[in-house]
Amino acid sequence: MRTRAPGGMDLIDKIFPDIATAMAGISDGATIMISGFGSAGMPSALIDGLIAQGARDLTIVNNNAGNGETGLAALLAAGRVRKIICSYPRQTDSHVFDGLYRSGKIELELTPQGNLAERIRAAGAGIGGFFTATGYGTQLAEGKETRLINGRHYVLESPIHADVALIKAWKADRWGNLVYRKAARNFAPIMAMAAKCTIAQVDHVVPLGELDPEVIVTPGIFVKRLVRVAGGSQ
Repeated sequence: MRTRAPGGMDLIDKIFPDIATAMAGISDGATIMISGFGSAGMPSALIDGLIAQGARDLTIVNNNAGNGETGLAALLAAGRVRKIICSYPRQTDSHVFDGLYRSGKIELELTPQGNLAERIRAAGAGIGGFFTATGYGTQLAEGKETRLINGRHYVLESPIHADVALIKAWKADRWGNLVYRKAARNFAPIMAMAAKCTIAQVDHVVPLGELDPEVIVTPGIFVKRLVRVAGGSQ
């Protein structure tokens, strides 16, 4: 979002007035990355906004497949997700995903956690693919190119690109520069780089210049939209 100051100088302002406005334009069939390691760093308000927005037939990229009845699990329960790419789909309270998967209502692409992170990072870095030893000799390598390198077997993995990334940060300025809170950072920085449009839910918006450049993790160039959501610091 841009505004024009007196005198003609452009002022970049990526802050949207509400979640509904920020979620506008997400289309059916989109691939959406959602940050979070369990509930830590999960943009719950944006997920609720996505449910309200109504996009369907989605491919979701996340570390896990939802917990309990809220957040990502609620998106799955609403029937909006066609496929999920994740590393950890099942745990004691992942009953929503479990029920959908067992009934054939959702497709799963299982990816080891390190491979998942590197596939996302590769997309943001413009890397066309990479060889990894993880998964070689297992069902996860079926149909993929393999290669013997220096006496060790490797599998070719492809980057994961997204139309939209929904991420959570602790602080931001109106240019979209982001700072995260401890381990809540997890997948957010690489997801922001791998998506065409990154939407960030943030706890605090601070004036320009207040964020120390040395602690900014995600530069504003990778962020298109910001929404301030009070409360919740995980």
